[in-house]
Amino acid sequence: MTAGEAPAGPVRVMLVDDHPVVRAGLRAVLEAGGALRVIAEAAGAEEALATADRLRAAGEGPDVVVMDLELGPGPSGIEATRRLGATQPGLPVLVVTTYGAVADVQAALSAGASGYLLKDASAEQLRDAVARTAAGTWTLPAALARRALGAGAPGGPALSPREVEILEHLARGRTNREIAAALFISQATVKTHLHHVFHKLGVGNRTEAVTVARSLRLVRG
Repeated sequence: MTAGEAPAGPVRVMLVDDHPVVRAGLRAVLEAGGALRVIAEAAGAEEALATADRLRAAGEGPDVVVMDLELGPGPSGIEATRRLGATQPGLPVLVVTTYGAVADVQAALSAGASGYLLKDASAEQLRDAVARTAAGTWTLPAALARRALGAGAPGGPALSPREVEILEHLARGRTNREIAAALFISQATVKTHLHHVFHKLGVGNRTEAVTVARSLRLVRG
């Protein structure tokens, strides 16, 4: 199936969300139009991977996976997306979540997600996004794209994905040493990134940087 080409028959969807009520609601919305059919559900990353493998082995794999970011205990939706990409190349994943921070969007796209949508989208927007993602079209609402691809203070220089990643670690209260270890870079490199971040955001310290980053929705607040 090439980009822009719709699958024959209803689009087969696998839902991955740790809340049964949310999955039930998503199923009802997606199947309401008749063009989409939910063939499997999973509450966590490991279950999603096992289910996807089983369906593929039976020749009944999904055309698209609708993935939440937070899946309770165990691997996150980001990790599940990354592992699905490794085990089932070409299977598109649409992240549907309540989190719209730049760090989350960039992490999902870096993990291989084919699209990103917030749960406050309308039923029509959700169905359309799932169908387009299944057809190979990259799906990212304009507002999220502007923040994720041009992150930074209004009118100021954009922050790079690495700088946003540094900010996410700052927001979690991590030290330079911990950030360096997590990103496999030197502490000197972390300090350089922080210098650039402070300059771009117009702040003088870590606390101010996190405060501004949250106000701009670069990281979760």
